[in-house]
Amino acid sequence: MFLARSFIKMSGHTPALARLEQRAAEADQIIEYLKQQVQLLKEKAIVQTSVREEKKLMVENAKLKKDIEDLKKQLLEKERRRGVREVVMPSADSSVQCTSKPSVPQPSAPAAPAPTPATKGAPPSNNEAKKKVKAEKKGEKQEKKGAAPPQEDAKVDVSRLDLRVGRIISAEKHPDADALYVEQVDVGEAAPRTVVSGLVKHVPLEQMQNRMAVLLCNLKPAKMRGVVSQAMVMCASSPDKVEILDPPSGAAPGDRVTFQGFPGEPDKELNPKKKVWEQVQPDLRTDGQCVATYKGAAFEVDGKGVCKAQTMSNSGIK
Repeated sequence: MFLARSFIKMSGHTPALARLEQRAAEADQIIEYLKQQVQLLKEKAIVQTSVREEKKLMVENAKLKKDIEDLKKQLLEKERRRGVREVVMPSADSSVQCTSKPSVPQPSAPAAPAPTPATKGAPPSNNEAKKKVKAEKKGEKQEKKGAAPPQEDAKVDVSRLDLRVGRIISAEKHPDADALYVEQVDVGEAAPRTVVSGLVKHVPLEQMQNRMAVLLCNLKPAKMRGVVSQAMVMCASSPDKVEILDPPSGAAPGDRVTFQGFPGEPDKELNPKKKVWEQVQPDLRTDGQCVATYKGAAFEVDGKGVCKAQTMSNSGIK
């Protein structure tokens, strides 16, 4: 480099060399400036990433707080309902106090100076209070024995239905109705149930013999042309076609049909006045793969699979 500069000086190009050195110095300054800018950008990126993570954590934290509040509300609501039942079925002493307030004077109230018709009427009020106490005691005993809660308090969904796998042992035409079959069906009980079905026009008699099906077992028994039907065969149905629902392979008579997202035990017997079946039935359908569903949840036999129609997709079930 020294030799080159000497050569340039000797050659008479000293001004050009000075310009080159100045540009080199400027280039060094620019490089240093760019390095500083790159470092600043890196630090800024780290800070922005930290801010985004912090915001994300704040959003998740807020969501968790909301979930906790919702769970607290549910817990308080359950406790409140439990407390309401305790008030409805209190002990005898508290019942006397609650029911006697409207009609019987408190012991601390001043006694009347002389018997009057009003005071003569007090004993009947006490008798009424005692009757109420006895009635509440009776209700409390029934609850302790496992009496079911009032139907009005139960949520109406498919879990109220007692759907089971059954095997149609035999079927024959109803003696007094051309459109009805009378079947003997094993649903996992000590004796088969008698079931009357209007399937004569849709399923040949030979296909009704010794076949698996899904049955609704807690409808109130009903007499159909003189024969009492104790269950109902579940079918995919349209105005011109009906197919009996098939349980999954390996299902056995008595297996319960359940639905994910709808837990609970079925009613012992559906009360016709509450119209539970009528409210649930419109949401029973087969999907695009012929799988029987309730609001999108499949008719499922635990560990064995789902119930399906043979060919009928997107059809009602009844």
